[in-house]
Amino acid sequence: MKKAAADGSPVIIKKYANRRLYNTETSSYITLEHLAAMTREHRDFKVVDAKTDDDITHNVLTQIIMEEESRGQTLLPVSFLRQLITLYGDSMQAMVPGYLEASMDSFRRNQEQFKTAVEGAFAHSPFAEIAKRNLAMFEAAAHAFKPGTPGAPGAAAANPAPTPSDAASKTDEMSALRAELARLQDKVDKLG
Repeated sequence: MKKAAADGSPVIIKKYANRRLYNTETSSYITLEHLAAMTREHRDFKVVDAKTDDDITHNVLTQIIMEEESRGQTLLPVSFLRQLITLYGDSMQAMVPGYLEASMDSFRRNQEQFKTAVEGAFAHSPFAEIAKRNLAMFEAAAHAFKPGTPGAPGAAAANPAPTPSDAASKTDEMSALRAELARLQDKVDKLG
């Protein structure tokens, strides 16, 4: 669900000819990174051309995606981009936005089901902490598809770099992981 401004309307962002973005809610200039963060926080905003008052939100969101892609955060495979380009001007073009939106909604629902299943599977095992960390990494990787995921933007801060004293505990965790994996494999073999 999108969070709107205090009065329920989207936050208005004005884009000036000098390419600067002005947030009318905070009365301050912002960057594309700020808009990306607002998107991840489910903040509803509308970007308008300051001179013409035209809605240019679509163009600015596309620009944010391009910025992310140029930084090595590639999310869109080349084959997908090629297929997308071929659909412009095609008779099926009108159906593509709805199809992509439905696909992303399905992806988000599947991600939630996966998260619930993994949390349930490891809830009472020695791997609960490992599973939580893996889920945090999964959420961080998928934050573009599910903006505002708790822990995704600050995942690095929540999990500081290991220290040399952590080496022994890592070895113990690995041993426990191997034992649990063997136990689970035995169960799978018995079921099969």
